[in-house]
Amino acid sequence: MAVEAGITVRTLRFYRERKLLAPPRREGRIAWYDDRHLARLRTISALLERGHTLNGIAELAEAFEQGRGVADVLGVGAPTEEEPVRLTPEELADRFAGQVTPENLAAALELGYLGTDGDEIVHVSRRLLDVSSELVARGVPLAAVLAAGREVRVHAEALAALFEGLVRDHVPERDVTRLRPLARSAVEAEVSLALDRRLSSGGDRRGPL
Repeated sequence: MAVEAGITVRTLRFYRERKLLAPPRREGRIAWYDDRHLARLRTISALLERGHTLNGIAELAEAFEQGRGVADVLGVGAPTEEEPVRLTPEELADRFAGQVTPENLAAALELGYLGTDGDEIVHVSRRLLDVSSELVARGVPLAAVLAAGREVRVHAEALAALFEGLVRDHVPERDVTRLRPLARSAVEAEVSLALDRRLSSGGDRRGPL
């Protein structure tokens, strides 16, 4: 296993002692490692190459282990128009240019943006992933993006409840889900108009825009 991962046996034992690696299956004095161990070792190596420390990797691993599974985050059988995205930890690190700290990861897991599936990470929405990574690429700290996401979530829940109440009062139950595109279009148009008003008037420079 150490040879396949490109490390020494001593390093392998050190990772086990630091709890960066799950214990192998044992048969007598023989330790058996599997593909999950190899994937974790390669992830550790990749994150080290990207500037993460072993302590930081250990904290990231702990955050992953405390996070919810992908089924809990996505909701089995729940209707959605969003496309989930599977990522390795190193792909997530590359997306956000070294800002995948334990604190930011915990915030993303708490918001339900991320779920875990073994050694893979699942982001619930390709659109949100693309927008957030683009904001970070343009200089907005990931912590600020996540804080804004928390505020947006509150308003989005209120808007969803408003539209749901509107259609349930006037539309047959079977047609409620079909009207989701109308709700999305209405919200997108209102946000676009609000941005127009703020940008044309100079906006409140103390605000997020």
